[in-house]
Amino acid sequence: MSNMPPEVPRGAQPKGGSRPTVLDFDDNRLLGPLFGEHDRNLARIEQALDVSLSLRGNRLAISGPPAARDAARAVLDELYRRLKHGEELNAGDVDGAIRMSGAVPGGSRRRGGATRPAGAESDELVIDTRKRVIKPRSPMQGVYLRQLLEHELVFGLGPAGTGKTYLAVAVAVSMLLSGRVDRIILSRPAVEAGERLGFLPGDMREKVDPYLRPLYDALYDMLPGEQVVKRLENGEIEVAPLAFMRGRTLANAYVILDEAQNTTPVQMKMLLTRLGENSRMCITGDLSQIDLPFGMPSGLRDALTVLEGVAEISVVQFSDADVVRHGLVTRVVRAYAQRDRELGVAGHEGKGLKR
Repeated sequence: MSNMPPEVPRGAQPKGGSRPTVLDFDDNRLLGPLFGEHDRNLARIEQALDVSLSLRGNRLAISGPPAARDAARAVLDELYRRLKHGEELNAGDVDGAIRMSGAVPGGSRRRGGATRPAGAESDELVIDTRKRVIKPRSPMQGVYLRQLLEHELVFGLGPAGTGKTYLAVAVAVSMLLSGRVDRIILSRPAVEAGERLGFLPGDMREKVDPYLRPLYDALYDMLPGEQVVKRLENGEIEVAPLAFMRGRTLANAYVILDEAQNTTPVQMKMLLTRLGENSRMCITGDLSQIDLPFGMPSGLRDALTVLEGVAEISVVQFSDADVVRHGLVTRVVRAYAQRDRELGVAGHEGKGLKR
């Protein structure tokens, strides 16, 4: 694909008084998946970047302000490159490429004081699992992936839908497949039952599965089903409630604690001190969604205060601009955050370690 300024496709109207940027695609077979059914991918780019796209044959004209045209071209270049490498595209990939262009909220600009750690650029970050190749869909996701790869203890904070747990599981699976760790341990606090799992019907696995289902879902999204079952049976992958971590030393493992805002300070200290030789740990949570009984302090908030200034610990703070689910989820998160600010309720930013 190249810039072809001499001829503008018929119907292309300059937007913002600038001459359109014209792209020429060299493989017509890829245009269908690139543009999407009924050109829906082009429509998403137009709406998000405030440009106009006009097509004639294999040429696409981009009209709009220079910065917006450059961003749209970068998005189309990236999506076309993925297709040429045999990858498939979906709406999430298109939205992710738009975010990575840095031209929309959730791009390179951050809010609430969150910053990108030095050397944590997201370019060419790829996590390869057996079922899919995973790439960051926002600049902060790129920061997060880099920190997961480079640090032994990472806190991922922020609202639902930002990929905190999913990306942590992806890194853990990748490290297991490459032999960098011998096992994966996934855990969550079973808050609703007060971790008194004996009151629930069924055997132990049936008791804890409802609490841990999101972790299973991530595993099945990255590994063939038979591989997940096999690795669960031989202990290479363990999914267990937080209560079962007490007294253990977790060596040669990638440990992920999800929904950490629902731990108590005692539980959090217990897990952090389980970390053994050649192990890594990722702790994810959203301090705006604490389900603990009223008056009980959150172990996640407590840990961020206690560990302030401790070296080699990384904290990545996501915001509502990083939500990568349905666009409506972003608006829902923002609406609740606005309500909480008006009521003076402490939000998910809270106190934390320096980035």
